[in-house]
Amino acid sequence: MNKEITIDTLPSAWRNRALTVVIPTYNESDNLAELTHALFRLPLSNLRVLIVDDNSPDGTGRLADELAARYNQSHQGRMTVIHRTGKAGLGTAYVAGMQRALADGAEFVVQMDADLSHSPAYIPQMLGVILATGADVIIGSRYVPGGSLDEGWSWWRQLLSWWANLYSRFVLHIRVRDMTAGFKLWRSEALLDIGLNNIRSNGYIFQVEMAYLSEKLGYRIIEVPIHFEDRRIGQSKMDIPVKIESALRVWELRWRHRRRVRRTAIRDQGLGTVDRQLSARY
Repeated sequence: MNKEITIDTLPSAWRNRALTVVIPTYNESDNLAELTHALFRLPLSNLRVLIVDDNSPDGTGRLADELAARYNQSHQGRMTVIHRTGKAGLGTAYVAGMQRALADGAEFVVQMDADLSHSPAYIPQMLGVILATGADVIIGSRYVPGGSLDEGWSWWRQLLSWWANLYSRFVLHIRVRDMTAGFKLWRSEALLDIGLNNIRSNGYIFQVEMAYLSEKLGYRIIEVPIHFEDRRIGQSKMDIPVKIESALRVWELRWRHRRRVRRTAIRDQGLGTVDRQLSARY
């Protein structure tokens, strides 16, 4: 585990940035309180949490409302809950949450899972990297040097994850190593430029589509190593048939975005066209 970053060690110009964490939920009542507590303990004074709940039968939406009422007592708008009428899919949940975060003025948007597999402790580091390097997207990656998977993963699960990433990279001709990563930090300009209304994937293929478009459109991407923990409570929604379907649908992505071309950097930094993906250890 990386050394904890405190309010005293994080530069003030970093800890005051408007950052919103978007978390889709479906039956995550056992994890949500612990996750939100960990997020609000981070040394980021302007961090907000946005939950997108798909009418979870286990009461996750109701719990989210209770947590929002508690955290908003000290800082209005610190936690927002979007309630959807049914299980409409991971991709549309992220799009809805990201669009709301942008409308509310977020400078940076984090996407992460609700099952505690992504440690909130990485967020200050990811923010520091994006500010220090001028990158557009930071990916919390399992497959760059220093990244790792939970020791409890079976060899079959590890093989399937490795194959899905290798296959997606081969078909789409890109260099992002963790194509299926669900832990990312975005500049708001990148999400606005990508056009969230153009995203059609509605499932775990959403992660592949966003990574693909990020590199295809010339965003500067940095993958930072994380340790990916298996969910502690509850059942994974990413079963084998879903993983296989997601991997096979990459051909559809390649066809759908075939006319979208690389462009110059979305912010004028004298960088010219961004045509490479960087992997770095921080």
